[in-house]
Order: sequence, then C-alpha cells, then structure tokens
Amino acid sequence: MIPTNKVRDLVSKHKMLENELSTGNIDKKKFAEKSKEYAELNEIIKEANGYISFDTEKQELEKIINDDNSDKEMIELATSELKELIANNEIYEKKIKLFLLPKDDADSKNAIIEIRAGTGGLEASLFASDLFKMYEKVSNNKKWKLEIISISKSDAGGLKEVIAAIKGKNIYSSLKYESGVHRVQRVPDTETQGRVHTSAATVAVLPEAEDVDVKIEDKDLRIDVFRSSGPGGQSVNTTDSAVRITHIPTGIVVSQQDEKSQIRNKEKGLKILRSRIYEFERNKRDEARSKDRKSKIGTGDRSERIRTYNWPQNRVTDHRINLTINKLTEFMEGEIFDEMIENLILQAQEEELKNIN
Repeated sequence: MIPTNKVRDLVSKHKMLENELSTGNIDKKKFAEKSKEYAELNEIIKEANGYISFDTEKQELEKIINDDNSDKEMIELATSELKELIANNEIYEKKIKLFLLPKDDADSKNAIIEIRAGTGGLEASLFASDLFKMYEKVSNNKKWKLEIISISKSDAGGLKEVIAAIKGKNIYSSLKYESGVHRVQRVPDTETQGRVHTSAATVAVLPEAEDVDVKIEDKDLRIDVFRSSGPGGQSVNTTDSAVRITHIPTGIVVSQQDEKSQIRNKEKGLKILRSRIYEFERNKRDEARSKDRKSKIGTGDRSERIRTYNWPQNRVTDHRINLTINKLTEFMEGEIFDEMIENLILQAQEEELKNIN
C-alpha cells in the first residue's frame, strides 16, 4: 500500500504546476524546469486520481452489493465493476510505485564504454572486438552516435582495449547493466581438435560527466608526458605526445596516446578521468545508502560475471536474471538487444519496489 497522502501530494503538485504554467508569469529557465516536471506528473495523474478515489468507489459498490433492496441485475453489474476496480487499482499502485522510485540522475546522460580483453589470450581479444562491433550495431540501429576515444588492437583483428563515447537520449539508462565480465564459449579458428574454449572480456559503462558534475582542481592532478608506442605509433614517436593523468585524491590514472597532439590527448584523457571520478563518487554514495542490500541485478562490479555467449548452442545467458535467449547470432547483430535490456530494467524495478513501503 502507498500512503494516500503521498499520492495526494502528486495530484496537488500537478494542479499547482498547471496553474503556474497557465499564467505565463515564469522566467524561461523555471518555465522549462516546471514544464518538464508537469509533463512527468501528467504521465501518472490518471492513476493517482484513480488510486485516491478507490476506497470511496469500492465502498459505494459494496453498498449496492450488500443492499437487500438491490435487484439481481444491479448486484451482478456492481460485482463486475468491483472486480474491474480492484484490478485497475493494482495496476495504478504499481505504476505509482514505479514513478516514486528514486531517480538515477545519471540515466539521462551519455555514456563512456570501456571494453578490455580478459583471460583467454588472442581469443579474448577477438571476443572484445566482437562485443565492440555489437555495441556499434546497437548504436547504429538506435541512431546513437558512437565516437572512439582510444583503441588498442591485437593480432588477427582483435582488440586489447577500446574506449568510446556513446551519445543520444538516455544512453546510460540503456547501457548501465552491461558493466561486468562477459564470457564467451566457442571453438577458435586456430583450434584443430574442435574443442570449445572459454575466454572473457570486461565491460565498464560510465555516465559521461560534465564540468558541472565533477570539478577537477589543477592542484589535484599530476600530468606526465611520454612517447607514444604501439601500432600506428611510428608517426608520433618522435615527440612526447602521450599523456598520463593521475588524480591524486582518488588515485585514478588515465593514459591517452591515440592523438598526435599532446593537447588533444590531454583533452581526451580528462574526459575519461572526469567520468571515472563521477562514477567513483556515485559508487561511494550508493554503498552508503544500501550497505546491507545487494540488488539482484548486481553491483556493476567489473569482476562480476554477468553474461555468457555460447556459440555452439547459439545462446546468450544473463546470469543475473537467469534469462537465456537462443538467438545469439541476432543478439550480436544488435537486433534483439532491447529484449535483454528490458528484462534487466524490469528486474531492477521489481527489486526496488520490494523496498517501498
């Protein structure tokens, strides 16, 4: 049960905003904020009004049903309406609870995704490349903009590491459950006996932080420069263009060497650093809020195995929600990615709902 006064507050807030917006006597900044809040409340106002009137309507119908003077047809009609009223009220209650769930401020942000080859040598780097291609296809399907920040290639077309920014609407809310260890089971091209090998790659999804989210003081940074190395580095090895940035208070270190320009490498490095600090602070806050409870969806810890991609059986399994989709090929093409994400979001909401009294 949701306390009725909480729901009445939503209705009162909606009415107050409606009156304020109709007058037009609000400055532009506040008008935009209040319009957004009003639009959000608009999505739940029907359910809120229905929830408030439930007890009164229920009593009226029960009165008809229990009245000796009511005829049979009237009782049957009232009984049918009461069943519908109770069913609707359960739906209203769930929708209102979802609306009242604490909002994640980062959900609307763009994301920075980091993919690294894990255990498994060359096969792990090939899998890391496959994962990156999958996220590229998902981004393309959804009209998101994906921009590579840094990339380190291995032999045979694999990736040791890739960091990319993904921009669009509510990106972080769609991708935040991808953080963790992704495991692959398949027969490598180099395997002559046909044996299935297991390897892994780690994925970290961070909300892209803006300057207003994280204030970085120059005195808190140690910046070292060095010569770039690795594939494609020949043209930049003559200068100290690579940059290593250390954030002294947190100990977070970011290295960037993809660009020929030291300034550009510093800009990219600071972008990654800002997001990592933002996520570091968010994790500290979340741990303080829920020390004794771990969501079924997982902590987002990169050491946690979250999903297995089994090529011989053409299936992908998410271990956090025990969901198996027997369409691995389509999943890797980004075609049914939403099915997995929607189930993860639903499970996360169910876990949150259990904690609302």
